[in-house]
Amino acid sequence: MARPSLVDLLRFIAREEPLTSTVRAFRGLTREHLGQLLEEVADRLGPGASSAPVPSSPAPVVPPTEVARGAGPVPRLRVYSDGAARGNPGPAGAGAVVKDAEGRVVARLGRFLGVQTNNFAEYSALLLGLQHARGLGASEVEVFADSELLIRQLGGRYQVKSPTLKPLFDEAKRLLAGFSSVKLTHVPRAQNAEADEMSNRAIDERM
Repeated sequence: MARPSLVDLLRFIAREEPLTSTVRAFRGLTREHLGQLLEEVADRLGPGASSAPVPSSPAPVVPPTEVARGAGPVPRLRVYSDGAARGNPGPAGAGAVVKDAEGRVVARLGRFLGVQTNNFAEYSALLLGLQHARGLGASEVEVFADSELLIRQLGGRYQVKSPTLKPLFDEAKRLLAGFSSVKLTHVPRAQNAEADEMSNRAIDERM
């Protein structure tokens, strides 16, 4: 196996690593900004001589955050999530917007999922937001989604019968169990417009 180049390593770290310790060590630095800095350095270094492939996992973050974070964890966060599939199944995207307790946007996240169903996209969007909230050190999380199925399945009112959704459901439950306080809320689509925008951007821009 060919030895990876520095460019490959930097891009892998930017896209795959949580970088939590580094973000906490430098006041005002966010996970998104750090990832962008690493990508910029990789671009300046050029493609390098290695033929090692760049990891194909899509990067969840594109735009910068609106609220600069300090060195400490954010104790309470709100996660707004939404999934979109054009065709169901069809080109799909996951979108999430993370806000602090005062309603200020911490991060806007998007991920292109390829050809998937709408419910797969809904769960993927939630996982995207929960993983980011956990990376910021949140101990309490409020989840807002316009998918009644997702909220009721996570709340135990509906069973998960789909073998495709079951692994996503299990991962969501695992992530939720890591918070000391969890609140799940079903909201109308109109109240979830920011997450919906990110899910559709993920499709349009292949985030």
